[in-house]
Amino acid sequence: MGCYLGGAAAARAGDEMSGPALLLAGPALTGSPSSGSTLLAGIMVTAAAGGPLFGVLLDRSARPGRPLAAALALYAAALTAILLCLGRLPFALAVLLAVGAGLLGPALSGGWTSQLPRVAPPGALPRATALDAMTFSLAALVGPALAGAVAGAAGAPAAVAVSIALIGLALPAAWTLPAPAPRPGPVPPAARSLPADPSALPSPSASRCPSASASPSAPPSPSAPRSPTSVPPPGPSVLADLTAGLRAIVRNRPLARATATSVVSCVGQGALLTCCPPLGTAVLGGPDRGALLLSATAASALVANAALARRRRAPRPDTVLLGSTLLLVLAPLLAATGRPVPLIAAVLLAGAAEGPQLTALFAVRHREAPERLRGQVFTTGASLKITGFALGAAFAGPLATWSLPGALVAAAGCEALATLVFVCLPDTAVATASPRPPGAV
Repeated sequence: MGCYLGGAAAARAGDEMSGPALLLAGPALTGSPSSGSTLLAGIMVTAAAGGPLFGVLLDRSARPGRPLAAALALYAAALTAILLCLGRLPFALAVLLAVGAGLLGPALSGGWTSQLPRVAPPGALPRATALDAMTFSLAALVGPALAGAVAGAAGAPAAVAVSIALIGLALPAAWTLPAPAPRPGPVPPAARSLPADPSALPSPSASRCPSASASPSAPPSPSAPRSPTSVPPPGPSVLADLTAGLRAIVRNRPLARATATSVVSCVGQGALLTCCPPLGTAVLGGPDRGALLLSATAASALVANAALARRRRAPRPDTVLLGSTLLLVLAPLLAATGRPVPLIAAVLLAGAAEGPQLTALFAVRHREAPERLRGQVFTTGASLKITGFALGAAFAGPLATWSLPGALVAAAGCEALATLVFVCLPDTAVATASPRPPGAV
C-alpha cells in the first residue's frame, strides 16, 4: 500500500507540476506569451478520448501495472520531446506532442485509482480511498509551488525537467502493481439467469469484503460492493468493451449519478480556479496572491481528507458527495463579496468540500464498478472530469474579464446545477437490482 501511495503521489505531483512549468517554459523558450496556454490546452483537449481507450487496455491486461507504467513513460517522454522542441523546431510540432500526451493524462489519475482494491488491506478500502484522494490534494499543493520555485531558481526548462523526473519516480511502483485475481470458471446453471449486461453485474470483490459475509445484524460498509457474482469474460473486441464500459456507467444509477454530479461540479471548480488570480489582484493586492489562494484550497482539501481517513466508520459516500457539492455552492458566493476575510473563508471551504467530494466519488466507483470494467469506469470518469474542468476554465476567463463577481456567481450556479443533477437522479438500485445478500449495501 505504501508503494502504491508513493507512486501515485509522485506521478500526480509531476502531472500537477508539468502544467505550470509548461506555462512558464513556453513563453521563455519561444518568446510568444500565448505559447504556454496553447500547450496546456493541447494536453487537456484529448483527455476525453484517451480515458476510455486506456481503461479498455487496463481491463484487458493480465498485468495492468505494465500498461500503466508504459503510459507514465510515454507521458514523460512526450514532455521531454516538447521541451526539446520549444525554440528549436516549429511550435506546431510541440502542440502536436502535447495533444498526444493528453491521451495519457487519465492514466495518472483514474488509472492508478482503479488498481487500489488490489493493494488495499482487507476491509480497509474506505480508508485507503481517502488516502488515495489525499495524494491529489498533496500534488495540487506541492506541484505548482515547486514549479514556481524551480523556475525562479534555475529557469522554466528546469521546472519541466523536474516534473518529468517525478513522473519517472513512479514507474517502479506502477510496474509492480499486482495482477487481478484469476477469472472464475464456468458459471453454474443456477447463475445463468443473471443479466448479461456487465453494468448490471456488481463487483466480485464483495466476496472478499467483510460486510458480504457478515451476519444480518452486522453494520454494512457504505463502500461495499453491491453483491458477489462471477466476472464475465473480456468482450470480443475493444469496441465491445468500450460499449460495455459506457453502459456500466450509464445504466448503473448510483454510478451515473456520481459521475454526472462530479463532472458538472468540475465545471464550477474550473471556473473558480480561473477566478483566483484576478481575485488576488482585486482583493489581496497582487496576482501572486491568487497562487496562495490555490495553495490554501489544496491544503484545506488535504486536511479534510486526513480527517476523513481517521474515522473508524466511513460515512456513506453518496451522502458525502451531496453534502460537499452543496458546500461548493457557497464558496464562490463568499468570494464574490470582494472582501479579504470572506475570500479566505471561501477558498478554505472550497478545499474542505473538494477533498471529501473526490474521496466519495472514488468510493462510489469502487462500490459500483464491475470488476472487469473497473479501469474503464475510472479512466472514463477522469476524462470527463478533466473536460468539465477545462470547460469551466474556458468560459470563466472571458467572463471574469467582463465581470469578476459575475464569473463567481456562474461558478456557484454550476455547483447548484450539480446538486440538482444529484437530486434528480435518485438511487433506484434497490428497486431494480437482484436481491442482495446479508450485509451488502
